[in-house]
Amino acid sequence: MAELPHRPVVLRTVESPLPAVVAHGRQVGLGALGRAVAVLARLAARHPAGWRWVARRHHPALDGLAAAHARAVCARAARQVPAYRAFLQARPAGVRRRLVDFPETDKASYVVAHHAAARCRHGRLPTRGVVVDESAGSAGQPFNWPRSDRELRAVHRDIAGYTGLVFPMRRPFVINAYSMGAWATGTTTGAAMARIAVVKNTGPDLGKIIDTLREFGPDFDYLVTAYPPFLKHLRDRLDAEDFPWPRYRVAASCGGEGMTEALRDYLEQRFTLVRSAYGASDLSIGIGAETRFTVWLRRRLQTDRGLRDALLGTDEQRLPMVFQYNPFATYLETNERRELVCTVTGGDVLQPRLRYNVGDEALLVSYRRVVELVCADPVRRAELRTAVSAERMTLPLLLLFGRSDSTISYLGANLYPQDVEYGLYVGNPYAAEISRFCLALVEDATLETRPVIHLELRRPLADPQRAALVDACRLGVRRHLTSVSRDFAQSLVEDATAGDLRVELHEPGTGPFAGQQKIKNSYLVR
Repeated sequence: MAELPHRPVVLRTVESPLPAVVAHGRQVGLGALGRAVAVLARLAARHPAGWRWVARRHHPALDGLAAAHARAVCARAARQVPAYRAFLQARPAGVRRRLVDFPETDKASYVVAHHAAARCRHGRLPTRGVVVDESAGSAGQPFNWPRSDRELRAVHRDIAGYTGLVFPMRRPFVINAYSMGAWATGTTTGAAMARIAVVKNTGPDLGKIIDTLREFGPDFDYLVTAYPPFLKHLRDRLDAEDFPWPRYRVAASCGGEGMTEALRDYLEQRFTLVRSAYGASDLSIGIGAETRFTVWLRRRLQTDRGLRDALLGTDEQRLPMVFQYNPFATYLETNERRELVCTVTGGDVLQPRLRYNVGDEALLVSYRRVVELVCADPVRRAELRTAVSAERMTLPLLLLFGRSDSTISYLGANLYPQDVEYGLYVGNPYAAEISRFCLALVEDATLETRPVIHLELRRPLADPQRAALVDACRLGVRRHLTSVSRDFAQSLVEDATAGDLRVELHEPGTGPFAGQQKIKNSYLVR
């Protein structure tokens, strides 16, 4: 009998499907539990008192459920939203067991690439019960954001709940001075505030606001909602007219751009309280908001180097805005570039925003972590006890540094270097004298924040030539921004001083251009 050839035995390890099944089941369970918690939180938040109850009882253990809920929202959108399904299919296939397994979306890769209906659930844009908000793109292209009636009601509840907690008012009267034009903030704020107060939508009209205050008199608790620079205009105008501030109770809520503590101090010499909120037309206007605790923390970071290093890092020189946010309404992450990635988790969202990179640089910190760092010092601990005594919110914190894409935000409009470049060079007879440029936002001695365009000259110029160059650049940039940015154009209609762009000239290699490499320009002065 012939001997059979010897064949080595190869042992193959067959991966058991059990761990994958267990992991999937765990994710499904966590997602279901997270959704249940989110539903309970939304039910509680239907009344401002319920909103306060939820905000004061957030625990770090809930953060894991919030993440699982956000993942479940992405998984459900992959089945229900045609644009998102196509977006995922164009990316490398794989089992998406974690939230980070779902790729980031942004304007270029998702919003521009898919039409509005495809980004809606089931690929349909309803024919009624929808409000379309608008924001401007980098070159003036309008971006439209449809929102369902139920979605807007949820936003209104959040805004009303926060306002009732942070601005306790006996007889509330809201003067809504946000723009009623291109932005979503104005109309949404007015509708939200009507749930808890008398509201007058004046827009940014100083005369109407002053007439309203005088007509309705000092028996109301007033809350003015506006962009930060406009609040300064209002204070200065009322002072010029000898307004009887001591007889009135006037607070202020602002958003749309950052605010320095110097401006807050200036405003609070007249206003009883000034607080900022954070949002984006892409997502929601009510993502995060300041509290007494976050304002105290920000001011402490200005002067406490030890706390600043522990929280922000030893190399960080910038002072961020500090907000608290609800991760069951908007789940926030940061990527490796510290850009903010947002998932709007509400079940009523018509166009789901899923791991959406809004282009802002930020840090996320739990409330407990901040308390641990603060309480390491007995003086801080005593101040903290006072700071949290009124609102007692335990929600996590968003530390926002601002735009990560070399833009500056001014009166609700984003100013982009490429638009400034057009204004500097198109039709400018002195354009050849410009070597480089960069942008900055500067707060002057009067606490007015204005854009500054720094220009590096190619050669020294005589005074008449310098003056002509400055005038040509200022007019050119203003003209171009007006033509490409609806937000900037609207701000000029409502406030002529918004076009007061400063232009500063620098000799070669001096000022903000000192030490810069010629190969690559830096367009933003930090």
